[in-house]
Amino acid sequence: MSKTHQLQIRISAEDKARISARAARAGMDVSKWVLQQALPPAERKFQALCLELATRPDARSFMIAEFQDWFTRLTASEYMRAVRHAPEARLAPFEANYLAAMVEQAAAIHGISPPRWTGAVKALDTPWFASSLKSLRLWLLTQSPPPFRRRNLFIDSGVGQRV
Repeated sequence: MSKTHQLQIRISAEDKARISARAARAGMDVSKWVLQQALPPAERKFQALCLELATRPDARSFMIAEFQDWFTRLTASEYMRAVRHAPEARLAPFEANYLAAMVEQAAAIHGISPPRWTGAVKALDTPWFASSLKSLRLWLLTQSPPPFRRRNLFIDSGVGQRV
């Protein structure tokens, strides 16, 4: 990503000294350290994945799998920083619900509260089942993880699982 713009802020001499010291301890220059604090790498990756989910409907299942795999590799701290802001990309209702359910399930796995933005995603009006086989519907209804059931999504595996 090319850097073509500049941002200036006014701070006290004491704050500048603190920031400079923290950047030096991290082995970074001040600009890079401040940028990493404001836009952590995990948050940038989350937003990039959301954009891809929004703009590549043909790759939806691959994107969902990528989110699931990525969420399992994050520590609780990285996870909280990654998902603290709602997706900037405009997601279709299905994708918004699936993502919100994955975020809520990953939060439960980490033992933390999900970010507030997930509660603002309106559940699907019509149930969606991961299989078109009617004989599997009862299984999906009972085995789907709670965050997915609440959103009218009925699946057989979630974050950290594969079938």
